[in-house]
Amino acid sequence: MTFRVAVASSDGKVINQHFGRAGQFLIFDLSENGYDFYELRKTAPVCGSEETHDDLLQLTVNCLADCQVVLVSRVGPGAEEALRRSGIRVFAIPGLIQPVLLKLNKYLRNQDKNFRGE
Repeated sequence: MTFRVAVASSDGKVINQHFGRAGQFLIFDLSENGYDFYELRKTAPVCGSEETHDDLLQLTVNCLADCQVVLVSRVGPGAEEALRRSGIRVFAIPGLIQPVLLKLNKYLRNQDKNFRGE
């Protein structure tokens, strides 16, 4: 099974963006063999915008709808709830992208096996 993950990063190396301030998300596909970069998705930051907060929040959540997980440095409760309602898990884990993706991949695969009763 492949898991799609959105990473809030300003530099492509570190998970360093608050969900509401992120202007882009790097999308990765996690597989049994590791991970692959899929694409970069630009978004309008939810915080500090002149547009309605709830509208921008929903646009960002919709932009990430094919992802199972979002990795951020921080996330507010409203954004966390909006992602959860869309079936997206969010983890606030600042750090280098590569080791976090590898640990997340192992964690998700163990969770999936436990869910299936293996």
